[in-house]
Amino acid sequence: MIGGDLITYRPDIQVLDATIRDGGLVNDFYFTDEFIRALYEANIKAGVDYMEFGYKASKEMFDVNKFGKWKFCNEEDIRAIVGENNTDLKISVMADVGRCDYKKDIIDRADSVIDLVRVATYINTMPAAIEMIEDAHAKGYETTCNIMAVSKDQESDIDLALELLGKSNVDGIYIVDSYGSLYPEQIKKLAEKYVAVGEKYGKKIGIHAHDNLKLAYANTVEAMRSGASMLDGTVSCMGRGAGNCALELLLGFLRNPKYNLYHILKFIEQYMVPLKAKGGAVWGYDVPYMLTGMLNQHPREAIDFIKNERHDYADMYSYLMYRE
Repeated sequence: MIGGDLITYRPDIQVLDATIRDGGLVNDFYFTDEFIRALYEANIKAGVDYMEFGYKASKEMFDVNKFGKWKFCNEEDIRAIVGENNTDLKISVMADVGRCDYKKDIIDRADSVIDLVRVATYINTMPAAIEMIEDAHAKGYETTCNIMAVSKDQESDIDLALELLGKSNVDGIYIVDSYGSLYPEQIKKLAEKYVAVGEKYGKKIGIHAHDNLKLAYANTVEAMRSGASMLDGTVSCMGRGAGNCALELLLGFLRNPKYNLYHILKFIEQYMVPLKAKGGAVWGYDVPYMLTGMLNQHPREAIDFIKNERHDYADMYSYLMYRE
């Protein structure tokens, strides 16, 4: 099994910046073109492997007037930032099962600047996910499957899903700690399971962690040590609720000389600090997110709690613990 200790250089490691896609969940994807372009240029200079621009969401299901354009990732909007993207940085988008008109909205790779389509699914919609994966593969894209909320799944169901994906044309399979509830020991066990299937079928394994228990970075490193090679991060942890593994922490840790932390730090200094100071986009560790993570629950209750500026943490804990 591919793996390593804490100082091993792994040439197979690839880093994906999910700041716009996961971070867009806290500001409804209203980023300026200046912000997106600056992050794109910072990622190129930092040696990041993939940059995820957002979702390919259905315009029949989501009102285009209520979200920024990165909820939909129109080809012309991405090209307005990257041109033909004549760089080593690859472009990614995410497509949720049941929320994407993928047959018409994901065009042929030959006509697109996008390189990677990441299909996000819950384990009970795996057949639909595989259909989307095969469609994107046939159109010429790299593909991954991000199995969300895996902390809620039965081990037998995970095993079956991994076998189905192993036999598909997917290029990579992601462990996704959607609720930020998993500990490094659990991530290690999951990663070993995923990696065993990856080695059997020739698939890369990835990790996408949330920071409810302040373990996103530790869990990402643990998954990497256990053989995962596709590592997600977001600048300043920006992401839904408690946020994600900090990209700056990850790049600072990795021993690959192609990564250059300096340019991400400059981006934080020039763009993330002002964004946080404005207060319009709120994310990061907070007690309500800790509680939903600790109890392995969706963060929607914590999001509402914080939005309503509540601080009765003990009452929230009792509610989450004892509701039917």
